[in-house]
Amino acid sequence: MTQLPEVPSTDIELTGVRNFRDVGGLPTLDGRRVRFGRLYRSGHLAHASEADTAFLSGLGLHTVFDFRNAADHRLDGYDVELPGVRNVSIPLSDPADGAEFWRLVRDGNIEQLRSILAGGKGTERMIASYRSIITDRTAEHSRVLHALAEDSVPALMHCAAGKDRAGLSIAVALLAVGVGREAIEADYLKSNDAHRRYKVQRSDTSAAGMSDEVMELLNPLFGARAEYLAAAFTTIEESWGGTDRYLTEGLRLAPETREKLRERLTEDA
Repeated sequence: MTQLPEVPSTDIELTGVRNFRDVGGLPTLDGRRVRFGRLYRSGHLAHASEADTAFLSGLGLHTVFDFRNAADHRLDGYDVELPGVRNVSIPLSDPADGAEFWRLVRDGNIEQLRSILAGGKGTERMIASYRSIITDRTAEHSRVLHALAEDSVPALMHCAAGKDRAGLSIAVALLAVGVGREAIEADYLKSNDAHRRYKVQRSDTSAAGMSDEVMELLNPLFGARAEYLAAAFTTIEESWGGTDRYLTEGLRLAPETREKLRERLTEDA
């Protein structure tokens, strides 16, 4: 596994924003590294405290990319406003998409949770979602990368938990500037850190409603797993034959656009 460099003070725990971090320092395959202060990732900003908002406002952000959908906004609310920062909404498919599914996650009893998640069903749902985001959301990922190449840095990408939709979008951006898959995976798995994980929201917060079995059933939805990201990479190989064709044919990145991305997001190590 690639050893990542120490992360500067921006890798901090915010009060109302989970899973925030700078992806700076990740090594590229050609000996460069991602610049610090250019690309951040996190969970949603709807519950940011005043101190969180002040911190985020001090990052010099140009654009916040919000990959949540309408159901997410109803559940958690809209992002706090950061003065002078452009907020771009690009809804991506939630790995646990479907209002009825999420209702069961929040409100279902143990029998209902077993019916939709037991026997590997939760993991299968996540893997299928990662694969479909790669194949079906090339237009959205292309839009993000072209924006980053033109003017949209420093940028913060987030979804609800900052794990799946933001994680894949960050992974795609890192692939585009030459970061290796091991380094991308190492950053992706940081979402499992206790202080970063999305808090499970259940209407029944009793011992039974939050039992070990319930948490085990829900874990595939709320954890970052290497097999999920691997499924995305495998889908790139199966659909386009490799990363280069995925970037050029799938995401429509011209060589000059990739060079702009490289100039904006990376530096000599």
